[in-house]
Amino acid sequence: MKYLVTGGAGFIGSHIVTALVERGDEVRVYDNLSTGKAENLAHLGKRVELMQGDLLDPKQLEKAVVGVDVVFHQAAMASVPRSLAEPAASHAACATGTLHVLDAARRGGVKRVVYAGSSSAYGNQPFIAKRESDLPAPISPYAAAKLAGEGYCQAFAASYGLETVVIRYFNVFGPRQDPNGEYSAVIPKFVVMMLAGKRPTVFGDGGQSRDFTYVENVVLGNLAAAASPAASGRTFNVACGKQYSLLELIASINRVLGTKIEPNFEPARAGDVRDSLADITAARDVLKYEPTIDFDEGLRRSIEYYRTLVK
Repeated sequence: MKYLVTGGAGFIGSHIVTALVERGDEVRVYDNLSTGKAENLAHLGKRVELMQGDLLDPKQLEKAVVGVDVVFHQAAMASVPRSLAEPAASHAACATGTLHVLDAARRGGVKRVVYAGSSSAYGNQPFIAKRESDLPAPISPYAAAKLAGEGYCQAFAASYGLETVVIRYFNVFGPRQDPNGEYSAVIPKFVVMMLAGKRPTVFGDGGQSRDFTYVENVVLGNLAAAASPAASGRTFNVACGKQYSLLELIASINRVLGTKIEPNFEPARAGDVRDSLADITAARDVLKYEPTIDFDEGLRRSIEYYRTLVK
């Protein structure tokens, strides 16, 4: 089997690439390296092909899918705050880019596309545990753009017979996640600040909760989605099915570091969902998915990784 991983030089993509290469598969990475880094693939040497290109370049995408059986579409502008600042750019990367990937895949004879969806599509639901049957309620441009990508996946499956599977991620974290920059995710940003003895900033009261999911679990979900005959045309939550508040996250980091650092508090931000918890029953039943690394172990591994960066 030959696989294409868009965004394969990025955080999650590079972990998927590593898993594929280590089991002996042929892998091509398609990345514009705007946020991805070639160094994320350096440990694989010549065992992976890196093609530099943009999702908005249909001709280059046409070349990228040649000979490919399955596409893992990870490339996106993955940030709620950035989407609020640049909504058109978010739409171009997440919605239009996905359309181009799907069109290249169906023209190129690809069998299946596994799409990295987002739990942000749920918005603020009346029930804490988010189920795939819940009506979407996006509250940020990023969520809306990712949801549009899901719609295109469903449409291409129905119109062209291209197999598509949508995986909705829930606050993925782990090694290679960038801790720097204005739009960095909460765990790497908090860990690096607290390693330096600085107080992390919490927007809101800190009671907002997330289903933090270690990246290796997400890799397992992707591989299962690519292989399961019953998965085509469906959407699955891939997470751990447990929630932690931001204050609990900070307490956990303090425990690992042996510190007692208190956060700074700022007003809540627009576009941020209050609570996020996945019901992973469907993934368990259809994909035979089961998270193997829990929050505490994942956090410990992540902190060890970031220690090596701040030395």
